[in-house]
Amino acid sequence: MYRLLHRVCLGMAGLGGIIIFAAAFFVTLSVVMSNLGFGGIRGEFELVELACATCASLFLPLCQLNRGHVMVDVFTGWIPPATSERIDGLWMLIFAIGWAFLFWRLCIGLDEIHTYGDKTMLLQAPVWWVYIPAVIGTGLSAVVAACMGMFIVLPKVFRAELN
Repeated sequence: MYRLLHRVCLGMAGLGGIIIFAAAFFVTLSVVMSNLGFGGIRGEFELVELACATCASLFLPLCQLNRGHVMVDVFTGWIPPATSERIDGLWMLIFAIGWAFLFWRLCIGLDEIHTYGDKTMLLQAPVWWVYIPAVIGTGLSAVVAACMGMFIVLPKVFRAELN
């Protein structure tokens, strides 16, 4: 199961990287075109805004899987490693609840902004498109955090399933 989650999270982060690279390419192209006297690409700043909003959500599951979030172990530095690992597992489950809450609220936001039909000013691109990767990213982050937390908190149960 870890391999599948890792592949999916890595694929999402790769997609986010491609999107942010494309946004950087369009900005560079716009600057070069402006300096050559052809005029810039209309709405390139809107493309950057949309790309950054999209990519932030696509990177989250891999960050969760790699435990890339900030952890403060000031209070648990003296605890035996096995106990500290269990505490980390409980925090992972709390993260899963937080991610699930964000997923739920983003689903509601996606529905509302789709209903409103909000669009960007220059490109007239629908804003609700950006919510789709946000929903997918937070939903997958919730699944990853729940799996990690359950594996740490209840290792005997999961190891029995693996055998």
